[in-house]
Amino acid sequence: MADSRDHKQWDITITPGRGNLNFNVKELWRYRDLLMMFVKKDIITVYKQTILGPIWFVVQPVLTSLMFLLVFNGIAKISTGAVPAILFYLLGNVLWSYFSETLSTTSRTFTDNASVFGKVYFPRLVLPLSKTVSGLVKFLIQFGLFAVFLLYYVFVERSVTPNWYMLLAPVWLFIIVLMSLGFGIIITSLTTKYRDLTFLISFGIQLAMFITPVIIPLSEVQGEKRIFFLLNPLTSLFEAFKYGFFGTGTLNWSWLIYSVVFTAVLLLSGILIFNRVEKKFIDTV
Repeated sequence: MADSRDHKQWDITITPGRGNLNFNVKELWRYRDLLMMFVKKDIITVYKQTILGPIWFVVQPVLTSLMFLLVFNGIAKISTGAVPAILFYLLGNVLWSYFSETLSTTSRTFTDNASVFGKVYFPRLVLPLSKTVSGLVKFLIQFGLFAVFLLYYVFVERSVTPNWYMLLAPVWLFIIVLMSLGFGIIITSLTTKYRDLTFLISFGIQLAMFITPVIIPLSEVQGEKRIFFLLNPLTSLFEAFKYGFFGTGTLNWSWLIYSVVFTAVLLLSGILIFNRVEKKFIDTV
């Protein structure tokens, strides 16, 4: 008599034998509702129990840009070229804020959610993905604010002339999204064993802003310093944004290709390391 267990049809089968480079898109799609739930939780958590609520999404880049305007443009006399300083700083802050915050939150995926991972199964990549998506919601709100300022300088002040390259902004943004995800999942994989990296990464993110065209445009960087900016894969992407929306700056396709290749290698490496670590991270966290 055949064992009745042989005829059971399981809804989900969890196996440990997945390849290290397997992104498992089908499984991630199956858990898309969980992904959206995490996204909603991340957004609500930011402004819950605050007086201004989601208005903080708008206040933050404005205050930061005004501080940059006062300190770097007003006191230090750092030029932003032909672009109005407040517009230059606002776009740079919106882009940098998305990248740095997404990288920072995804880099804590394992350590912050160890208790959840130990109780229930779901694709571990859902959590870092949720951080990148929830960050995009905040980015779009802040980018809408930038668009209002841009329209003023285009139609009222007539000091800025966008060009058709601004239509490629979603492409550049997508690369930044993948880059922040790649960095984040590599760091979160390493910090399960080496907790000191958390402090080093926080310090590194702060320093990285000074070799990214957030405060100073690439056109104003000369000499040996310029190569440090160009080797930063974010530089060509930030400059491409500014070239499209401001009609001035640097658009170098060679360096853009470098950024794309860097991001692809980074993301593949991140998936490889993440998949290897997730099999045994619960024993080390």
